[in-house]
Amino acid sequence: MATSIYSAYPPHLTEEQYAFVLSSIKDWSMSNGLAVRPSPAFIPNEVDPSGSIAVTAPVTLFPSLFPRSCFDEARAIQTAYNELYAAIARDQAWLKDIVEEYRIAAQNLKPDQLLIMPIKDLSLGIFRSDYMVHQDPSDSTATPTIKQVEFNTIASSFGGLSTKVSQLHSYLHSISAYPSTKSPPLITPSSLPPNPSITSLALGLSTAHSAYGPSKSSPPLPLCILFIVQSSETNTFDQLHLSLSLQITHGIPTFRLLFSDILSHTSIPTSPHRPLIYAPPHSPSNLYEVTLCYFRAGYSPSEYASPTAWSARLQLERSAAIKCPSVLTHLAGSKKIQQELATPDSPHLSRFLANASSAPMIERIRSTFAAIYPLDDSAAGETAIAIATDEEKSENYVLKPQREGGGNNIYGTRIPALLRELGDDKRMWRGHILMEMIKPPTTQNAILRNGEVKSGEVIGELGVYGVCLWRNGKGEEKGEVLENWEAGFLLRTKGRESEEGGVAAGFGAVDSPCLVDV
Repeated sequence: MATSIYSAYPPHLTEEQYAFVLSSIKDWSMSNGLAVRPSPAFIPNEVDPSGSIAVTAPVTLFPSLFPRSCFDEARAIQTAYNELYAAIARDQAWLKDIVEEYRIAAQNLKPDQLLIMPIKDLSLGIFRSDYMVHQDPSDSTATPTIKQVEFNTIASSFGGLSTKVSQLHSYLHSISAYPSTKSPPLITPSSLPPNPSITSLALGLSTAHSAYGPSKSSPPLPLCILFIVQSSETNTFDQLHLSLSLQITHGIPTFRLLFSDILSHTSIPTSPHRPLIYAPPHSPSNLYEVTLCYFRAGYSPSEYASPTAWSARLQLERSAAIKCPSVLTHLAGSKKIQQELATPDSPHLSRFLANASSAPMIERIRSTFAAIYPLDDSAAGETAIAIATDEEKSENYVLKPQREGGGNNIYGTRIPALLRELGDDKRMWRGHILMEMIKPPTTQNAILRNGEVKSGEVIGELGVYGVCLWRNGKGEEKGEVLENWEAGFLLRTKGRESEEGGVAAGFGAVDSPCLVDV
């Protein structure tokens, strides 16, 4: 862990100031939807059998210090990252070869029918590129830079709550909840950037809805957007901020459909246009035609444990509805693709962007890569295996499986033991990548979670959202990007001692940046 590059922070609170900040956070959060459903570990199901209780989302009491230069760079390169992953998702043959090599049956990562089916005309990406600030631990004078943790192409969450937490911290500043103990003060209106993630992401979904065009049914049906969600979702309010924006601002009917209920409530009539028809269970006679399937589920291997789950995903992919993401875009966000791009001397980044409008950004993107290696029989893989099986050498690395949602990575000296558990089955080894650990500087903050406040050293992870709508090519055509913009940001903060940062998985808190020059 790098030493801190930041000033003394946050300002000290008296007992009265602390009580005021805490009560203001709780009241503002519940009034403005900065909330989550409580986990059963906090409020057991028998206490709330109807699921009526909501609690303040895990949140920091103060905005966390973050280098302005790193923040600006992460946002500046997001459209180039959007273009890169849109290009990857359009290369069906390359994706199929890479993913098939990486596939292991234990993770159910074998969507064979999905990979060979014809590609639909339009695809939407709601992306989030996650970074940590990195400072060379051997050089205290080194300029901090950003290093990418991962690139998310499915269920890129917290776009709703991230806007709300930025508004919360600005509100607290506006009512003088934060005392000014430095001159000049660190927390100012100019150091708290506005966060447009709700409006920007909703606009992306609305843009895809419009691009779908008129109803393809006969007779025509009213159009809607489907949010594909999980049955045990605790992050409902984050999703509702987007769906309410779609309904109120854009006038688009939006429905939530459990991933497990896809086959029960959707159908595709016999028609060359293959519209996806949704029959709301609360009003099955009022049919809708689905323009866009927005996945907030279907990203975990555990969700594909049965043939029915694959059939449900296949039904959506076969339909005319635009997918966010399509299965190809989903797979483009796998750890294996990140490794293919970031392995030293990899040619793929240049190949995908050489003739694109983002070609001048290639080196800026490359500079965000931490070294990532496969665990296979290639030269890079042999280097990685030598590191991963050595307790001393593995100390500065993290082993990542192809899993989403937090809590799945293996860190440092625990890596060799995990590989021993996998035995001699090298297929299982190939289901992981080895990544050089990022060394973020620490700062101080306090986190409110489940009614309890914990203070101490923390580290942050900045996510930058992107919206990209593209037309897929046919035959020799390579397709084209139709819409592309950066769409706001998310800061997640965790205690220094925590290796994982997933808020919904129980490891971190939503936060907002207080920008500083370092």
